[in-house]
Amino acid sequence: MSPSPAGELARAISTTMLPGFEGHTLPEWVARRLREGMGGVCLFSTNIGSPEQVRQLTSDILAANPDAVIAIDEEGGDVTRLHHEVGSPYPGNGILGRIDDLELTRRVAEGVGAELHAVGCTMTFAPDADINSNPNNPVIGTRSFGTDAGRVARHTAAWVEGIQAAGIAASTKHFPGHGDTANDSHLSLPVIDRSIDELRERELEPFRAAIAAGTKSIMTSHILMPQIDPELPATLSPTILQVLLRGELGYDGVIVSDALDMAGASALTGIPEAAVRAISAGCDLLCIGTANTDEQMGEIIAHVADAVATGRLEDHRVLDAAERVLGLAEWKRTASTSRQSPAAVAAMLAEPKLREDVRASFSVREGVKLPVMSDGAETHLIVIESVPNAAVGHLPWGPQAERHAVGPGAVWPNLTEHLVFDCDAEQLLAGIPSDDNVIIVGQNHHRSELNRKIIDTFRARNADTLVVDMAWPSPDREYADVATFGASRLAGRALIDLLSQPGTPTGDAR
Repeated sequence: MSPSPAGELARAISTTMLPGFEGHTLPEWVARRLREGMGGVCLFSTNIGSPEQVRQLTSDILAANPDAVIAIDEEGGDVTRLHHEVGSPYPGNGILGRIDDLELTRRVAEGVGAELHAVGCTMTFAPDADINSNPNNPVIGTRSFGTDAGRVARHTAAWVEGIQAAGIAASTKHFPGHGDTANDSHLSLPVIDRSIDELRERELEPFRAAIAAGTKSIMTSHILMPQIDPELPATLSPTILQVLLRGELGYDGVIVSDALDMAGASALTGIPEAAVRAISAGCDLLCIGTANTDEQMGEIIAHVADAVATGRLEDHRVLDAAERVLGLAEWKRTASTSRQSPAAVAAMLAEPKLREDVRASFSVREGVKLPVMSDGAETHLIVIESVPNAAVGHLPWGPQAERHAVGPGAVWPNLTEHLVFDCDAEQLLAGIPSDDNVIIVGQNHHRSELNRKIIDTFRARNADTLVVDMAWPSPDREYADVATFGASRLAGRALIDLLSQPGTPTGDAR
């Protein structure tokens, strides 16, 4: 292929870029780069205020570049950007997988899509197609539909169908699977030592289902799989992206990199070189990170251009990537979609059956006494806050999110709430009368020394202390009398119902 004109190539390089930025308004440098052809932006919680503010922001983005991708990490559950101030009103994937109603999953995804469409977003980095096969996974957990490949595959396809019916491009993630790891790729490079045959039998099944459902994009993972590529993580691996995803799975849509500012992608090389390697490997659209700057984007684009000029990166790979990205805008303009109004979404989320289904999905250990509340009894709710992983970020979760949203007295009277970040367990115990009910709520108790210490201290005094894990519990459920498999505000409301009203789920080990 003959070299492309310099102007065409420069614009194509820009089209592969998807940075983030700080603030509720569009910085001039972002607007300028969008006018120069930058592929789009990724919105984070720091960009989200009111719906009206987000609509103005996305309108300004599209005014600068009508073909821009406006992406957001909105999974409809524990990972939420639209609802970061109050907690997500959706069940989340872990709960949807346990309910196992594909039509409900489609409706929830379409509801998420309707909200995103109403504020002007065009893509969401969802659904999460990872199989949560490792209970010590620090970053996937309840973002997954479950541990069974078939169930995860069915719900992944349903989520893709629902979100794209609302006109929002899905970005199914994290190829070829982030579920079987005990490390967070935001902080390090996880290793999954699985053969290609094992991958085909398990991790790849949900991605096949997403491709069959028409997912417009697939997001990579910063995971090293030494039996497939002993040197490069998936995001930077031609073997994984071109041979496996493009070749064997036959995927022809947009490949999006996970954020290149994550340690799993760029700790050794820096972001500019990671960008070159990601495009060369087969990525079309590069999620750069969160608070990017004009200077940083200039360095990345210049480094990619230099790689083309020196022959390390072929220009046709860049042009092909840009063409795929621009195809998303064409799909957006021509897609036949169903449009729910925000009022219709709110009505769906308020349906009593949805809350009942969420409540019934919870796992309750045999012998646990429910409901905990009785008329006039004093109850202490100990909420253990933990450091959130980078994907979730800081946001209200669980019963306190619901209580704070509607007012404590309106939800649950006779309740004293203790919000714990770090404390002496014995001192906490001494401040609570021994005859009062105690409920301890947290996430990933089995992975936290502080959580286990508090729970063990209260159980030693009163074996009826109720322990709730709103994340993915350990298989033995030692620190989960109740496991909710999600911590959204809706899950918190359903938990309040479970603990205060007659009629409970039966104990199970799902």
